[in-house]
Amino acid sequence: MRSRALLFTLILLLAACRPGPKYHVPPVPQTPAAFKELKETDQWKFARPSDGELRGNWWELFNDPRLNELEAHVSVSNQTLKQAEAQFRQARALLQGNRAGYFPSVTASPGITASHSGNGRGVITGGGVATSSSASRISTFYSFPLGVSWEPDLWGRVRLTVENATAGAQATAADLENTRLSLQAELAVDYFQLRGTDMTIALLTRTLEIYRQSLELTRNRFSAGVASRSDVVQAQTQVDSTQAALTDTRISRAQSEHAIATLIGRAPAGLTIAPAAIHGTPPLVPVGLPSRLLERRPDVAANERQVAAANAGIGLAEVAYFPSLQLSAAGGFDSSSITKWFSLPGRFWSMGPSLSQTLVDFGRRHAVVQESEAAYDATVAAYRQSALGAFQEVEDSLAALRYLEQEAAEQSAATRSAEESLRLETDRYKAGTASFLDVIQTQVIALTSQRADVGILARRMTSTVNLIRALGGGWNARSLPSPDTLRQPLPKNWKPAQ
Repeated sequence: MRSRALLFTLILLLAACRPGPKYHVPPVPQTPAAFKELKETDQWKFARPSDGELRGNWWELFNDPRLNELEAHVSVSNQTLKQAEAQFRQARALLQGNRAGYFPSVTASPGITASHSGNGRGVITGGGVATSSSASRISTFYSFPLGVSWEPDLWGRVRLTVENATAGAQATAADLENTRLSLQAELAVDYFQLRGTDMTIALLTRTLEIYRQSLELTRNRFSAGVASRSDVVQAQTQVDSTQAALTDTRISRAQSEHAIATLIGRAPAGLTIAPAAIHGTPPLVPVGLPSRLLERRPDVAANERQVAAANAGIGLAEVAYFPSLQLSAAGGFDSSSITKWFSLPGRFWSMGPSLSQTLVDFGRRHAVVQESEAAYDATVAAYRQSALGAFQEVEDSLAALRYLEQEAAEQSAATRSAEESLRLETDRYKAGTASFLDVIQTQVIALTSQRADVGILARRMTSTVNLIRALGGGWNARSLPSPDTLRQPLPKNWKPAQ
């Protein structure tokens, strides 16, 4: 009894020696107290939610029903997102398989064996050879062996494997949400680029009609002997070049529409978006604090979970230094008749532990531990780099929106001046005090300014989308599935949280 108690105590003590470092989220150096570009402007300091975070379907901030309709299809029909969902289910299944290591495995291998035996004797007589044989016999043997084997998790190998798989599944869940956010943002960017192209097409169409009227006026003046032939040629050239620019712009329009169709899981031939203009200006976006950003970016969260998985990987590498204890038992029934299984001679059993330990491996285990530690350091660096990249993306978007707002006001003033100049030059040409070349040059300046207005508005909308994407789109690390949730089977009609 004393030896058994000592053995049991030793096992408990050894079980308390869990390999691997305790996990802590790596700190991100130089996390700013506030975004630099946010401090340079007052436009985000009002009309902002108290918690400073996006909520729900972020694209609804733009108040565009057609955009809302298209965004709803991304989570339903996009094939890239379906691929990410399948990878998340694959990671869950891997975790559940690793959890099975906590429990023993039971095997059964029933069998039936039939054998034939016989003997014969030959007897020599005077007239030849006669043979006689005893009756042959067929024997049947029935067996039903059972086996149980279990490796107690003395050193935490199973625990560390489960921790590694849990962190990996959570990282895959974060990757899924990052894929969703990227696709939604990409659709919004393509949508506002398409709307900007629609506005450019409408502008070029109106301008082309004005140029045709100018061409007709110039032809009439030429017929009256007031204008020269070169004026007519210049007017015709302007009409033709504007028509070419309009045709070229339609290429961008078609390609944006095709990209949107693919994002919502349709063939390009199956989607037609009616032309429309961008209404209003970009909405205000709640920015929040840089320290909260790391909790709101699914890609940063995925990298942090990869760090946790790599930390468990160090422990798994260190487990190889400890012996492996295997407990096994076997038993069952075997007899020439199933009815004799339950008699004492028809039963059999065996059981016993086995302990195995690698004594010499010439540094192989040490190399594996070093490899795991290096992999951990690499994931920490990737996590910190993703955090710094997140800060940069927010700052870039804030700077773009701040300067684009200023540029929009400046460009609007330039456009008003160009339109007024065009009106004056046209009046002078009709009065015969200005050449047609002066009119053409002024028309080109006016059209360029008007197109710049449209381009800046589209860029402001896409920069707002990029800011929302940089802020995580309303996602939060609290949305990651917990270990308990990952242990539960997925519902039949499961869809990840949006």
